[in-house]
Amino acid sequence: MDLYNSDFAERESATRDHVSWKFERRQHFEERNDPSRDALGQGRWDEALRLLDEERGRWLAIAQEDEQRGAPFRRVRVVEAPPTPYMRWELHALSVQAKAGMGIRVVDAERVRPWEKARLLPEVVVIGGRVLYEVVYTEAGVLEGGRRFTDAGLAESWERFIACLYENGEDVVSCVDRYVSQFPRPGLGREED
Repeated sequence: MDLYNSDFAERESATRDHVSWKFERRQHFEERNDPSRDALGQGRWDEALRLLDEERGRWLAIAQEDEQRGAPFRRVRVVEAPPTPYMRWELHALSVQAKAGMGIRVVDAERVRPWEKARLLPEVVVIGGRVLYEVVYTEAGVLEGGRRFTDAGLAESWERFIACLYENGEDVVSCVDRYVSQFPRPGLGREED
């Protein structure tokens, strides 16, 4: 995992004048060393949201750095209905990032089902139009690392696919305000997904 993280960081920070893309399909991840995620797991919803909001300055700095390099990072998040407590938390986290200047859109899972005859689409990141990573997770949703692909055609194909979803997706802030906010707070004492 360390090799993937360092390779990813090096390539992402070297990217200039080109959008990078992330496609997220899984509906559950295990976030490690994340106080807000820990608060969610312990049923402390208000604290989880407060801790997310406290990260806004960090996301603002990242968005500004990306903008200065001419290399914004765009993300498409697939959401199954109804969203689990974890997904509601993640969408709030992504909303904080979007308010800080990160480009994040949401698409309903029905939009990608035509490409999922055999299995769910993978988690994918395309850096600068040249490098594609398939991000690999354990069955429980813990990050294991990534597989790097340098085939330009493969990277371009995924980039077009994600960009099309992004263009037709809903802004995550709007999604949280319109849809996610209608669900009750997760129950106290445990996460319910």
